[in-house]
Amino acid sequence: MLTVTQLLPPIKSKMQRPDFDNIKTFEEFSKYYWYRDELIKICKAHGLGTPSGKIELNKVIEKYFCGEIVLPVKKPVVKRSCKKTVNELTLSTGIIECGFTFGPKFRAFFETQTGIKPFKFNVDMVATVKAVKETNDEDFTLGDLLDIYYGKKTYAKYDKSALQWNKFLKDFCADEQNADCKDKLKAAAEWWKIVRESDLPKVYRRS
Repeated sequence: MLTVTQLLPPIKSKMQRPDFDNIKTFEEFSKYYWYRDELIKICKAHGLGTPSGKIELNKVIEKYFCGEIVLPVKKPVVKRSCKKTVNELTLSTGIIECGFTFGPKFRAFFETQTGIKPFKFNVDMVATVKAVKETNDEDFTLGDLLDIYYGKKTYAKYDKSALQWNKFLKDFCADEQNADCKDKLKAAAEWWKIVRESDLPKVYRRS
């Protein structure tokens, strides 16, 4: 059985991800992998706005490298009093108004609208609802969300970079060269850390 240490290549310091303040361009910044929490810390440290998604955070940082400062936005005050109950859902019903969730009630509504059963919410719908709730956008309706499903509108996009680690792990385990590895998850995590903090493509490659 090969150990994690035996699988790992020798690492040189030039492979290490530099500190943010030592990075000169957004192109250079984009070569490295950054977690969402890291992006938020970078934005806060430089007086920038901190939207919820990684895609939006990266856009803020891209503008920063171009000399444009995106200032923090004050969150709207959510009125919690006199909340009305929505008895019947329609395409004009607001997401905020009806207290939307991804539960059976709303799944059944979209099954009726689309004729698809069972109906599955796609990742852009999930990202959109999250953004709508965070901004308290009372104008966004179930009809708008249906347009998101059909690709007629764009509100918030799912950050697919979050899937990079999953793909990396899957490819690592599928490589027959790693068949004798005693702890594949641990080994893959060590490899991923190297790739993540380097300017290499964020994919598994045997070399």
